[in-house]
Amino acid sequence: MEAEKKAPAVSDVGAWAMNVVSSVSLIMANKQLMSSSGYAFAFATTLTGFHFTVTALVGWISNATGYSVSKHVPLWELVWFSLVANTSITGMNLSLMLNSVGFYQISKLSMIPVVCLMEWVLNSKHYTTKVISAVVVVAAGVGICTVTDVEVNAKGFICACVAVFCTSLQQITIGSFQKKYNIGSFELLSKTAPIQAISLIILGPFVDYYLNGRSLLNYPFSGGATFFILLSCSLAVFCNMSQYLCIGRFSATSFQVLGHMKTVCVLILGWILFDSALTVKNILGMLLAVMGMVVYSWAMEAEKKVAAPVPRIKSEMLDGEDVPLKARVSGVPAVDLEDGEMKS
Repeated sequence: MEAEKKAPAVSDVGAWAMNVVSSVSLIMANKQLMSSSGYAFAFATTLTGFHFTVTALVGWISNATGYSVSKHVPLWELVWFSLVANTSITGMNLSLMLNSVGFYQISKLSMIPVVCLMEWVLNSKHYTTKVISAVVVVAAGVGICTVTDVEVNAKGFICACVAVFCTSLQQITIGSFQKKYNIGSFELLSKTAPIQAISLIILGPFVDYYLNGRSLLNYPFSGGATFFILLSCSLAVFCNMSQYLCIGRFSATSFQVLGHMKTVCVLILGWILFDSALTVKNILGMLLAVMGMVVYSWAMEAEKKVAAPVPRIKSEMLDGEDVPLKARVSGVPAVDLEDGEMKS
């Protein structure tokens, strides 16, 4: 954890780059795997179970080979975290099924203010006016380019609220656990992944059957479908690792705000690879979102500089602090032989 805190700026950029590239690649692979024009693998919850199974396997190999060190985290906290995370995944899938795509996108955008509110309540974190303004600009830009039709019903609204709450709580908890137990991002992921994998592999097929009325046992696994499942699982390992890394190094709010760069990339790649429509409204929304992200990054850097402690100079120290006894008695200023400064 200390290594992550002291990492240079290029590593921060690398963490964000890995998250954006792996997430966008994962979405593109899943689009080919799950769409009706692709391999029609309509088992999203079970696929997530496959993702965490491979992630848990990578974590086990890393621990076995000594690449990473396993640290103690109470089992009940891991189970609690996995329950929240799995509820988030299930709630998102149910929200997408019961609501329109437009309302689903609005619910995802609402995670930004919910995360800000929860960090304020749980961690007493405060935000400057510049940061809040940038968050509003990003949400508005992403909303303009993604929200179209908006239809909602009671069941869908409840599922969306549960999903937003659990996803926000999960992301805040990732950062809290890393600080509380002084554990690295990959080590924490290695702890939580096996529990999520087991629970999703067991419950996933039932959830997916409820969502689409199709059984995994009746799915015709082809060579192409198997390849994209393995590709999806491999990309998910990097996606999960970078998510834990970014949240642990920055904050859940920053992950939400800057993470919408993935939405912009998905829209552009969808237009390039899948002939998706890209209107003037989409372009203006993306430009507004990117501008908001730039302003947010600038505002956060300015906030860090203001909050950074100012090093005390020895002339400002309290009387008798770090002053040789002889100088205190005689009242004569002493000279520090190391740096030549006067001590008073």
